[in-house]
Order: sequence, then structure tokens, then C-alpha cells
Amino acid sequence: MSLLHLLLITFFTTAAIMPASNPDNKKALNPKLSSYINTIKDDISKIPDERREELDKIASFIQKQVKADQPVQLTYICTHNSRRSHFGQIWGATAAAYYGIPNVKTYSGGTEASAFNERAVAACKRAGFDVTKTSEGKNPVYHVSYGAGTEPLKAFSKKYDDASNPQSNFCAIMTCSQADEACPVVKGAAARVAVPYDDPKAFDGSAQETAKYDERCKQIATETLYVFSKVKR
Repeated sequence: MSLLHLLLITFFTTAAIMPASNPDNKKALNPKLSSYINTIKDDISKIPDERREELDKIASFIQKQVKADQPVQLTYICTHNSRRSHFGQIWGATAAAYYGIPNVKTYSGGTEASAFNERAVAACKRAGFDVTKTSEGKNPVYHVSYGAGTEPLKAFSKKYDDASNPQSNFCAIMTCSQADEACPVVKGAAARVAVPYDDPKAFDGSAQETAKYDERCKQIATETLYVFSKVKR
């Protein structure tokens, strides 16, 4: 058998055993962000079963939309749209790109508007996102990018039913218990899933502030990566 034949056999055998679920979009991510994701992927196995049950509902919604070749719209909702819901929106878009899931648009909102908290902004920067403030005032607008050449996310605080958010055929993801209780029904949502997270705001001004914001960012990143890892293209 010639050397060429041996090389061809090796190539096609290797291709056949490569896992189909391997993300092929890593090159689109910022190098620091890609490294961050690699350090937290092992934490996916530590997600409790009862938590996975709720996260799987989000994955099911995404899978249904992908299979029907329909837009995947995810709106992350908390009380003030200042911390956890922004983490959700940003990591949702990033996880979709990482796993190559097409036609995904992520949004965020609150039961009331405040501002994208500067401590949460700092946590996003530490994770590896490029964040640029594009306006000033009490509720500034930020552009958040996970990779060169990708469209940045426009991040600012707003109510969940703001005109810039989808009004129908979206999955409402409740990221805090207060918003979950305040909005038992989210108008226009095709699905509604509650996955509340502890608020890092409780540690503002304390010695644990940075660690707690990083902890929450990491938790939301890990669980969102889990969700998108379950979706088949």
C-alpha cells in the first residue's frame, strides 16, 4: 500500500471518529475569552441534576427553533436589568457562537430599568470581553464584543418589554426570583424558564465584591455553555 493511500485512510478514519458536537467557532472568540471558556468547561459536569432540568428546557426551545429553521430569540430577565440578565444576554450570544448555533439573538430586560452596573461591566472585561462605553448619563450604552469581526452586543438597561426586545416567539429566561415572582406570565413569550441566580449586589462595597461578581459571571457562563452544548445543528 502506498504512502498516499495510508495518509488518506488515516485522514478519513480520524474525521469519522471526531465528535460532531465539537465547537468549530473558537477562532471567532477573543483569545483571552477562549482561554476563559477552556478553564470553566469542566465545571459543566458539576451542575446539579435539578438545575439541569430547568436548563434543558431552554435547550429544548433552542433546538425546536433550530430544527424549524426559525430565529432563536432569548430574553434574559431580572429586576433591574443591571447584572445577572446582562451576564445572561452576553453569554448566550457567546455560547451560540462557540458552538456554532445559527440565527441566535439574545436580549435582556428588567421589571424596571436602571443601568448596566459598572461592577458587572468590569467582570465581563476580566472574563475577556471587549467592552466600550458609547454614551454617558445614568443609563449608558455599552458595546460588548466576544470576537473580532463580530457584531457587538448593545448593552443598556431597559424593561423586558422595551421596543428593542422581541415582542413574540421568544424564550423568557428569568434570572432572579424577584422577577420570576413579579412576572408569572411574560406577554409574547413562547416559553418561560426560571433559573434564578444569587445577586452579587449583596457584596457591593465589601472585600468580596470582585470575587462574587466573577463567581456569578462564571456560573452563568458555565450553565449557558451547558445549554448550547445540548443543541444539535
